Amino acid sequence: MRINHNISALNAWRSITNTQYSMSKTLERLSSGLRINRAGDDAAGLAISEKMRGQIRGLNMAIKNAQDAISLIQTAEGSLTEVHSILQRMRELAVQASQDTNTAADRQEIQNEIDQLIEEIDRIRNTTEFNTQRLLDGSLRASSTSGSAAVINPGTYVQSADVASGVTLSANSTLVVQVADFDDDGDNDVRVLENGSIVDSVTLSSGTLTVASSAGTVEITVASSIDSTITSGSTTSADAVILEQATVRLLEANSSDNALDFHIGANELQVMRAEITDMSSTSLGVEGVDVTTQEGAERAISTVDAAIQVVSRQRSSLGAYQSRLEHTVANLGVAAENLTAAESRIRDADMAKEIMEFTKQQILLQSANAMLAQANAVPQNVLQLMR
Repeated sequence: MRINHNISALNAWRSITNTQYSMSKTLERLSSGLRINRAGDDAAGLAISEKMRGQIRGLNMAIKNAQDAISLIQTAEGSLTEVHSILQRMRELAVQASQDTNTAADRQEIQNEIDQLIEEIDRIRNTTEFNTQRLLDGSLRASSTSGSAAVINPGTYVQSADVASGVTLSANSTLVVQVADFDDDGDNDVRVLENGSIVDSVTLSSGTLTVASSAGTVEITVASSIDSTITSGSTTSADAVILEQATVRLLEANSSDNALDFHIGANELQVMRAEITDMSSTSLGVEGVDVTTQEGAERAISTVDAAIQVVSRQRSSLGAYQSRLEHTVANLGVAAENLTAAESRIRDADMAKEIMEFTKQQILLQSANAMLAQANAVPQNVLQLMR
């Protein structure tokens, strides 16, 4: 028997130390609810779970972003609801003014109400905001334009190098011509000339027509049976056009991109783009509605119809954006939920398992303490040999 080194007691002491360390880890997990409290607990699991946490928080913020985007769209759409109501009232007044039972004084009173309604359209356009951003002034588009306008009389030879009250087209400008059937013959005649020769002659009623020439391409888009737009991408697309009557606008190109970017994902560039067009009376084509004559009232009906179509298209687009965003919110919620479950499996402690482990450690600690006491008593047996 040896008494200088009590190996049995050392073994029992080592077991107690290991059990106490394991018990302290178990207590930490039980108190925090986490399986990983520091990198040393599971280095790989910590790295993976932290990446997942970043994704989860990004998804939850994307849900808030999408909900804010829905609020913006609802604000714009709510204002356009009133614009629709105004246009419907204007159309109703135009139909009323078309009746020859009205005197000139009657039509003037109708015109006064229409003028006020036009002003209200512009007021709504200028004051509809979300978080101080104007929504209906045309600024929320991929590119914006500005310019001047001039009326071109019937049969006028419009040279593409000098239009719109003397404003000269530059290389990055676009020539836009809005055509109306002022002579009430039921059609819109457009002739495209190159070097004095007629390249093409068409009567527009609906649809889109492309007129090609050696110098370029002229795209003609018809908004309704009496309204059409001719767009030329450069000064060389056509030398001139001859129109029955038109309003010519010179639009200077603007390279700025102000379209709405809704960030609806957890990662970079996961965005949804949206545009809202200008809803002014000028853009809708109703700024010059005149019902003081029977002919003007007849034309006003079609003019307002075209404006109603424009507003309807914009409201339809906004509705589509909102529908998409609502699906996005639902999808992001599912993604965040599933990713949270995956992160929980890595990071969180299984409380039942940890309690079971803690109970085992308690029993082992009690047993090891008892065995240490027994191991410490063994050297005393040497004294029996000295009797």
